[in-house]
Amino acid sequence: MPITPAFAQGLLRQRDGHHARVTYEELFFDLVYVFAVTQLSHQLLHHLTFNGVAQTLVLWFAVWLGWQYTCWVTNWFDPETFQIRGMLFCTMLLGLLMASSIPEAFAERGLVFALAYAAMQVGRTAFIWRQLPAGDPLALNYRRMLGWVCISAVFWIAGALAAPDTRLLLWLLAVLCEYVSPMFGFALPGLGRSHTQDWTIEGGHLAERCQLFVIVALGETLLASGATLADTGIWNWEVLMALAATFIGTLAMWWLYFGTSSKDATAAITHAEDPGRIGAYFHYVHAILIAGVIATAVGNDLVLAHPHAQAAVPQIAILLAGPAIYLLGSAIYKRVVYGSLPASHWIGALLLLALVPLSEFFNLLVLGWLTTALILGIAFWDTYDA
Repeated sequence: MPITPAFAQGLLRQRDGHHARVTYEELFFDLVYVFAVTQLSHQLLHHLTFNGVAQTLVLWFAVWLGWQYTCWVTNWFDPETFQIRGMLFCTMLLGLLMASSIPEAFAERGLVFALAYAAMQVGRTAFIWRQLPAGDPLALNYRRMLGWVCISAVFWIAGALAAPDTRLLLWLLAVLCEYVSPMFGFALPGLGRSHTQDWTIEGGHLAERCQLFVIVALGETLLASGATLADTGIWNWEVLMALAATFIGTLAMWWLYFGTSSKDATAAITHAEDPGRIGAYFHYVHAILIAGVIATAVGNDLVLAHPHAQAAVPQIAILLAGPAIYLLGSAIYKRVVYGSLPASHWIGALLLLALVPLSEFFNLLVLGWLTTALILGIAFWDTYDA
């Protein structure tokens, strides 16, 4: 990829064949997303309706896309340089503003959410584009990307000014603009399209960044369980059994991801014929996988708060949907890494489906333990087959 020597010694990461480490600036940036994931899980917990789930899903994709686009920047550019560090911290401030407005994003603070998010996406992209020399493949890529984030910004702001139902539709279109456009190389009339072969990513860094976000999501799950336990007045055996179910379930999700395939993720990207394409797949897949972690965290809160309550339809849905979404994301992830879908995952999905008609006879504690046992069993199965 033709880059001018002066620029290569400036903002770009040096490609010397070694694993590009995750910097302290990136870890500091991720702290905002710990808060954002907490906000999303609370949003879903308090809005367990079809409309509430749809709204939370759109907000989640916005949170993920803001992080994802920043992750690609720090894969290509050195966060320890003054310019990139400054850009990263400005993005962090906008991300904090966006995350803080999540609870009222479909109410009074919709415009705050939309403006903070659009400023983050457009501002970061425009800044990077201006730093690159004309004619460089990355400059052309960022020019096309800028076009798409500007189009999506129109939908974000228009949605913020509309009624809640219309807002949901317009914001869904905005999400699709940013989530789908990379699949087509950010193609725009007159600007052509980008090619993943031009995205000379560092595989180890990208895999590690995705893994750290999984840690963020799983960590928030544990924090939520601890906060719910702290607010519980009497710690009887049912509450402690609920804590055990939620903790072991979270541990099983960690094991299913980090214990069986995460070490092979770097090699999958690095040795691929088209690393940029595989890297893009990683980001698409992790949006699903982490959504499953967030939904599972909500189910854990319900189990801890009301262990002997009879499971109602919305509670059954979230308790089963969380593990199901996580298994779906994990299965696709392993398809990307290994080239095949694991049998354990689709059998686990069938067992979750079989629990649906039986769930109304169980209380939340029993249902929590059943889903935990299922994920734990799949983790054992995958470890044995590895």
